[in-house]
Amino acid sequence: MSDIIDSAVTALNEKISGDFDGTAKFQIEGEGAIMIDSDGARAADDDADVTLSADAETFQAILEGDLDPTAAFMSGKLSVDGDMGMAMKLGSILA
Repeated sequence: MSDIIDSAVTALNEKISGDFDGTAKFQIEGEGAIMIDSDGARAADDDADVTLSADAETFQAILEGDLDPTAAFMSGKLSVDGDMGMAMKLGSILA
C-alpha cells in the first residue's frame, strides 16, 4: 500500500465522524483505492454506491482544503461514477 493511501485514510478518518450512510470509493490513479462507509475510511477496492476518481495531486488538494470537490469535478479533475447525491454528500463532508 502506498504512503499516499495511508495518509489519505488517516486524513479522511479525521474528517468523517461515522455519519456517512452509504459507500464511496476514491480511486487514486496509480496508487489504489480508499473505501468510505459508516465505519470510516480504509484502504480497499470494493463495490460502492459512488466512485470518485482523480490523480494523487488533485485528491491531496481536496483533502487539504486547497481545492473544492465541486470545482474539481466541474474542471474535469475529478470524475464521478454512480450516485451523484452520495457524491454531493461526501463533498460537503470534505469541504
